[in-house]
Amino acid sequence: MKSRIAVIDTPKLEGKEIELCGWVHARRDHGKLIFIDVRDRSGLAQVVLTSSIPRASELRLEYVVKISGIVKKRPPAMVNEKLPTGCHEIEAKTLEVLSIAEALPIPVDTEGYEVDEEVRMKYRYLDLRRDRLKNNMLLRHTVTSLVRGYMNTHDFVEIETPMLTKTSPEGARDFLVPSRLQPGKFYALPQAPQQYKQLLMIAGFERYYQIARAMRDEDLRGDRQFEHTQIDLEMSFVKERDVLDLVEGLMIHVAESCGKKIWKKPFPVFTHEEAVKKFGSDKFDLREDANDRDTLAFAWVVDFPLLEWSEEDKRYTFAHNPFSAPKAEHAEKLMRGEDLGSLRAQQYDLVCNGYELASGGVRISDPKVQRKVFEIMGLTGEEIESRFGHLMRAYGYGAPPHAGMAPGLDRLVMLLANEPNIREVIAFPVSASGQTSVMDAPSEVDKRQLDELGLEIKKKKS
Repeated sequence: MKSRIAVIDTPKLEGKEIELCGWVHARRDHGKLIFIDVRDRSGLAQVVLTSSIPRASELRLEYVVKISGIVKKRPPAMVNEKLPTGCHEIEAKTLEVLSIAEALPIPVDTEGYEVDEEVRMKYRYLDLRRDRLKNNMLLRHTVTSLVRGYMNTHDFVEIETPMLTKTSPEGARDFLVPSRLQPGKFYALPQAPQQYKQLLMIAGFERYYQIARAMRDEDLRGDRQFEHTQIDLEMSFVKERDVLDLVEGLMIHVAESCGKKIWKKPFPVFTHEEAVKKFGSDKFDLREDANDRDTLAFAWVVDFPLLEWSEEDKRYTFAHNPFSAPKAEHAEKLMRGEDLGSLRAQQYDLVCNGYELASGGVRISDPKVQRKVFEIMGLTGEEIESRFGHLMRAYGYGAPPHAGMAPGLDRLVMLLANEPNIREVIAFPVSASGQTSVMDAPSEVDKRQLDELGLEIKKKKS
């Protein structure tokens, strides 16, 4: 019994009988001879069938077929230099149609940019058949594998954290999940595994990472989705520069393994104040030619403001997140509540080609300092206990100094793939209007489900 051969392996099997399975990518009928290109994940192979083979004349684009035949060299005039399999073809002996396909609502043999986005999202499983998106998904797999390999060799432990958690201020709106067992109460989907990874440091794991899913109910744009994936990491007994060195090494390893050039090594470092003064933004592009597709210009931005003034609330709030530690020389001013607008945090960003690629910081590990930040934010003692009592208690049992970061996987792959939008490197993204691919959520739910949750939809007044 023959086993199925991947298309890409056919040139190694010249003169042998093989079995291929895949989709009909192209069809050319020359009467007695029918030429088709069979596509699987690995590539394309030309197959030659005679019209006498049962069902050969029925074949149409995107039919799923199983073919057995002999691998032969193509005549010199028929060689296709553009394909790795272009010097060979398969002379079919048998054909089995595994599945027929209706006429496709979108083409899958183009780049796809010309197709309306809503239609692409509706038929995303077809959209993913095109080479560009297939290659983007394979690149994403490669990047994830490179990240795991690098982190594992640097003594990190991969640990999953919960998806059902507690609402927490992380700079965006939470997605809330109603509880059936405790009516009137809600879980929140994580904006980041921030508190859990700090708890893992208190638990003594010292070096944690996770390819983490995170959800934020914020306005959509080309480099932002409701759901995103981040390379989440945390380290104990380190200083800011230790984290920067680790992440810099990771980015160089991934980028160069994927064939990219680094604009400058080591990465340039700018304070937040310098970046805003020089570039007008803390997200900037250092490349002299922004059309240089093969170069990644990484840079560090450090010394962010610890707090920022909220005109809406008429008080200071956190600039990045409430867990960032002040610079050592600013800690006393923080505790006295003095000159709050000038305080700087041990907070750092990684930027690349005009995008914020990662954000991180040294964490507060002193419960007194953490309580003070919450108080400046306007939280009462009762609110601190209700929302963060678990973390404050954990600090009291021996918290190591720790720091971390979370590079965005989607944005990193987008840059590596030279794509203009992160939707192009996510298998099933949401559209610009917030509709999910294929399944068309959000959608209404059955009244019985609402009753089980003790919920009622409140109609908006017209």
